[in-house]
Amino acid sequence: MTAPLVPDQALLPDDRPASGLGVTQGAALTLGAVLGTGVISLPALAAHAAGPASLVAWLALVLLSIPLATTFAALGARYPDGGGVSTYVRRAFGGRPATVIGWCFYFAIPLGAPAAAGFAGAYVADSLGGGRGTQLLTTAALIVVVTTMNWYGIRVSGRVQLVIAAALATLLFVATVVSLPHADLGNLTPFAPHGWMAVGSAAALLIWAFAGWEVVTSLSADYRDPARDITRATWIAIAVMGVMYLGVAFATVAVLGDGTGKAPLSDLLVVGFGEPARAVTTVVAVLLSLGAMNAFFAGGARLGAALGRDASLPRWFAHGSVAGEVPRRSLAVITGGALATLLVITLTGIPVERTMLLVTGAFTLVYVVGTAAAIRLLPRGTWVWRGAVVAFASTLVLLGLTGRYLLPQLVLAVGAIAWTMRPRAVAPAGADPA
Repeated sequence: MTAPLVPDQALLPDDRPASGLGVTQGAALTLGAVLGTGVISLPALAAHAAGPASLVAWLALVLLSIPLATTFAALGARYPDGGGVSTYVRRAFGGRPATVIGWCFYFAIPLGAPAAAGFAGAYVADSLGGGRGTQLLTTAALIVVVTTMNWYGIRVSGRVQLVIAAALATLLFVATVVSLPHADLGNLTPFAPHGWMAVGSAAALLIWAFAGWEVVTSLSADYRDPARDITRATWIAIAVMGVMYLGVAFATVAVLGDGTGKAPLSDLLVVGFGEPARAVTTVVAVLLSLGAMNAFFAGGARLGAALGRDASLPRWFAHGSVAGEVPRRSLAVITGGALATLLVITLTGIPVERTMLLVTGAFTLVYVVGTAAAIRLLPRGTWVWRGAVVAFASTLVLLGLTGRYLLPQLVLAVGAIAWTMRPRAVAPAGADPA
């Protein structure tokens, strides 16, 4: 078996494509990954769980995103590689933990993709009729569209993402602004009708809306200048995401109150513009789904190729692991897995969105292990190192909230460990050609 390349050997500075990602496209991909489908319905779900106190959960997770996002940005800037979090874990703790965390994240993407597309599918079904059948067909169509976007490389998907991000930011901003004049502060009382413990339940639901900071690290090698551009793109995404999320969450509680339905964005637009505006929400839902899925498919495909390169997956996956190449084999596996998950959902009749809970544990586990690696890799005593410590402690709390959803990750961990027990199965830990 050919010895695997260590991460830094996969991308030397001269190999980086001059036509790679810049700050604007990077920010759009990051924003698309984070400002995902959760904003469509999660403000309502969180409000039902904790009442107006759900705003505390939103604010806490926005604040947590700052050290979390800057930690992953610092890692990506220092170690640009398609393996993303798996690469950092490999450097910090060795090949076996890197394989486990890589599997947990990589295989969570096809499991969660139907849920991401299903939110938009529900809106399309509501607009066009057809019920569950329309939702399932829309979900399948979105999976195929995102695959096609990524099949032609990061330059194509990055440009499309830029258009999507601009449209989303505008639509969410408009929905918030036109509805706020109808806010009633009386809707904020009682502030915690279900008790303060319900804030934790709301936060567990909202983790889906904040997943994504880790996936863009797998795109770090595709930046023209990772050391400079990743940090700038991340701060732009943090600012836009914070304003959009807090604005929509506050409007949902203050404007809609107890009348919050399953589609608060639609209700907010109707408040501002009247019933004809409800159709616009379908466009928002589709754009949100496309943006989130595009970022996860792009980053996930890069991750799978890097895992193949490092022998954490079969070598067949390694095709496209060099920056500038398209990891089509890894992308095909993600697409096939997503469609297989959708087929199971179709045959069993379970709600499309149900798989969302099965992947929240995976995202939280990746955050915990990734920030632990950052504590070991980043320069001690610096602000980014202190941020990594805060992020690690905070994600441990989140892991406690989502621990009951870790069963799929435990199964994957067993499989990953079994894979690493093969002779020469993983790349050596901490290898650094410098």
